[in-house]
Order: sequence, then C-alpha cells, then structure tokens
Amino acid sequence: MEKILRFRGKNISSQELAAIQTLLAEHPNKSRRSISRLLCEQWNWRQPNGYLKDMLCRSLLLRLEEQGLIQLPPRRCQPWLWRRSVVSAPQVQLTKTPMPDSLPQLQPIQIIKVARRSDSYRLYKNLIQHHHYLGFTTPVGEHLEYLFYSQERPIACIGWCSSPRHIGCRDRFLGWNQTHRQRALHRIIVNTRFLILPGIKVPNLASWILGTVARRIARDWQEVYAHLVFFLETFVDETKGFRGTCYRAANWIYLGQTTGRGKNDHTHCPNRSRKLVFGYPLVKNYQEALYGDLL
Repeated sequence: MEKILRFRGKNISSQELAAIQTLLAEHPNKSRRSISRLLCEQWNWRQPNGYLKDMLCRSLLLRLEEQGLIQLPPRRCQPWLWRRSVVSAPQVQLTKTPMPDSLPQLQPIQIIKVARRSDSYRLYKNLIQHHHYLGFTTPVGEHLEYLFYSQERPIACIGWCSSPRHIGCRDRFLGWNQTHRQRALHRIIVNTRFLILPGIKVPNLASWILGTVARRIARDWQEVYAHLVFFLETFVDETKGFRGTCYRAANWIYLGQTTGRGKNDHTHCPNRSRKLVFGYPLVKNYQEALYGDLL
C-alpha cells in the first residue's frame, strides 16, 4: 500500500485515506468532532487509559485537509480552547505582601494536581501566559500540571507532557534504537514549563519542587492515563541565560544538547537555539523498566 502521509509516528496509507474519504461521504451532516470520534472507533485508536485519541485524530484530519486530500465539513463553532484563550484573559494580580525567604518558613507547601477545565487549570494557564518567558501553549498529547501554594498564595507551577520523538542524546543515553523509541516513548515525559512566581526568592525551592514532583508523578500519571512513566526530561535554553542549576541540584543528569532543528524539520539545518537536555530516572532499573519487555 502506498504511504500518503506520516503523522506523529503513524503511516497513513492510500487505503486508510480512502476509508476516511468514505466516512466523510457517508456522514455529510456530522460535525468534525463526530467524524473524528467515528474514525477513532473504526481504527480502535485509543490512549492507554481507553479514551479515544480524539484530539490527535482531529489534528490528522486537519493535516490531510491542508494537503488537499480531504474536505472536512464546515467548522460549527470555535474550539473550547480558543473561546477561553488565556492570551486575552486579564492578568491575575499577585499579592505583593512579602513572603518568607527560606524554605522551612514557606512550609507547609500545598501541592495541587490541576484538573482539566477547572479554576485551577485556568489559573495555571494565566500564570504561565503572563509570567513565563515562553507563555502558554496548549500541550500536545498527555499532560499534567501542578500548582504550589504557601500561606494560601500560589508560589510556583510546573507542567509536563508527552516527550518529543527524536532526541538524539537522550536515545544514546538510554541505548535506544528505533523500535525501542516507537514502543516505549510514552514511558517518558518532558517538563515543558517551570515557573517560580515573581517575588518568590527562596533558595532551594526549585530543586525541592522537582524532587517532590518526581516522587509522585508516576502515580499521578497512572491514575490519569493508565500507564506508568519511568524517566523525566527537560530542555534548558542557554541563550536565555539559563544553566539548569536547579535540575543539577535535584540530581538530574546532563545528557547533551539538541540539534536545534525542531521536531518537524526536513532541511537538516538548525532553525532555533540548541538546548541543554537533562534527564531524571524515576527508578533504579530504568532501562529495564523502559523497554525490558521489548528486548
């Protein structure tokens, strides 16, 4: 069968494209969301927790439409994430009362696992949008976020999501080949955002947060997505003045640097800054846990 498109590690063949075109023809009055869910059910395209890969499927359909291969029904309404965009949301006003300047004085620190479409998630997005240099972007794939409070005030937030496919220094560190990566990538997650809020100047707070999250995130991830994770990673941009100091203090391992080409590069030429890559095993036998059953 002829390969039409490769999308997030999945090859879309001419036969699968024909099945999508048939589905669209058979349901001309269905919404895009309904078409996406029908296709997921037809392909049995599900996450490890059994939920349909609805958002991923919709992204695939949009990609096929962009290439002129299918014609989707008209969009009926703005997506929920667009309607409630944090870009236009007013900035949350942070209390200016001075906070303690030592970690013991901040205790007890409350940790909130952020629930989707909740007030805490809207607060997380707002804080990241207005106080993190990268701003907020909607995570792709699986993701979890945490808020940290002291004295009933938010002091930090941290976000995690599915790991990028191709990170050369990480794969060499793990001893991965292509088969390992394709079948076990979901067992690795990446720290995409980490923010200590303005006015919080507490030595060792960042490394304490990293250590605290590392001790619970595998359990939290399994509760939400029905599978464990065994390895954490992150990217640090030296061009912005960062050195990964808190990751080193939390015993993360320096793995190397990215190529600076991005996940969708086809030119093999750097098009962005190279990042430092750090990793953190959640278990001692992380290599066996990651892909021991694949050997």
